[in-house]
Amino acid sequence: MSSDTERLVTGVTARTSERGAATRVALLTAAREIFVTSGFAEAGVTEVVSRAGASVGSLYHHFSGKADLYLTLFEDFQTRQTQRTKQAVQEARAEGETDPMRLFIAGARAYLEGCLAERELAALFLRGDGPPGFEVIMRDRLRQWAKRNAALFEGDEGDEGALVVVLTGALAAAVSEVALSEDEDASRTLAEGVLDIIGQIRRP
Repeated sequence: MSSDTERLVTGVTARTSERGAATRVALLTAAREIFVTSGFAEAGVTEVVSRAGASVGSLYHHFSGKADLYLTLFEDFQTRQTQRTKQAVQEARAEGETDPMRLFIAGARAYLEGCLAERELAALFLRGDGPPGFEVIMRDRLRQWAKRNAALFEGDEGDEGALVVVLTGALAAAVSEVALSEDEDASRTLAEGVLDIIGQIRRP
């Protein structure tokens, strides 16, 4: 193959890849809008495709179906939330913070702020209107969250296992209230109140 032909093939492949990526983003954006307004159960694949300006074939090229769209949105949201909390904890450590509880609160605040920033999407995953088996995924994610929280307290003396369960449970309840509340100001006040209360807890 000549160098000119190679450049031509590479250029076509790159443009095809860019179009594919743009289509994937358009499908996810459309799915997000429709899931938020109509709910997962009521949303239809044809509606998603129409809003995205794509074809049914392109949807099934990128995703296995409606549930896959929903789960991809969930995983993308969780990735952003994980990045937010990690960055907050890293910044707190960089400023010299070593207290596990304060590090936990830094991460918790970042997580709650992420829920406030993406309230409609956070609420979507908490309303109970997801694909079959999603509740199992949510429970597993909560256990993973507890493990990450527990890592902040490693090396401390005392019964930290029970404390982490309590803290994670309290934060999960706060996340639900913050995301599902229709009043954003009240949600923010509630989030700060929960963090203040958690901050007053004394480790055993």
